[in-house]
Amino acid sequence: MKVCLKNLNSFLCLSWITVVFFSSCASREDVAYFQNAREFETVVETRSFEPRFKVDDVVSIYISTFDMEAAKPFNLTKGEGVNYQEVEYVINEEGFIDFPVIGKLKLLGLTSEEAKALLIEELDGYLKDPVINIRIKNFRVTVLGHVQKPGTYSITSERITLLEALGLAGDLEIKARRDNVLVIRDFDGVKTYTRVDLTTKEFVNSPVYYLTQNDVVYVEPNNSAIRTSTLDTRATIIVSLLSLVVTSTVLIITRT
Repeated sequence: MKVCLKNLNSFLCLSWITVVFFSSCASREDVAYFQNAREFETVVETRSFEPRFKVDDVVSIYISTFDMEAAKPFNLTKGEGVNYQEVEYVINEEGFIDFPVIGKLKLLGLTSEEAKALLIEELDGYLKDPVINIRIKNFRVTVLGHVQKPGTYSITSERITLLEALGLAGDLEIKARRDNVLVIRDFDGVKTYTRVDLTTKEFVNSPVYYLTQNDVVYVEPNNSAIRTSTLDTRATIIVSLLSLVVTSTVLIITRT
């Protein structure tokens, strides 16, 4: 009887190892990036990218000039001393902010440089040669799915590539699908869904290679991961049933 039980346990272990082994196989084509990039190949970046302001963006605006006393009405603050803070502006659903003295300014769809030009035009007659600093304060991207560290990441700059975002998330898991990464983008209430293939060099020309604020990146599992998940469930059930049979057999033999 002991010999039979030993052989059965060995069979169960071997079956489990076989399931895991065959469901975990992956080829280079499944996991490598830039597979068609040639050695010493050079590509010149011809696109210029700047994010455009969206609804609900939080924007900081600071204006300086030779006469800082004259600029004070345009630089709202709150608190004093260590609690001193510049007032930030939220772009409303119509795309406007309410700026001091000037009133409503439409920033929706503008780049930072375009917004600066608009402010300089509006400040003409109030300030001489103003210098304007504008920043998006809530620039963040979300990376979900089969990555090492899924989550939402705040970006200190206003420019991040899809590869950099995946790097922040710890890169793709080995069983992530690299040829069908989804980027969800929302602008003015309209969502766009764009899929890119990271296994080819051409994805750098995608409109979502540079991410914008609040973009969502989703990495789906590959067939191996799906197959493993299914096999794991079935294997667990089978092993549990066989273990129950073995235990029941042992109890029956022991009692007799």
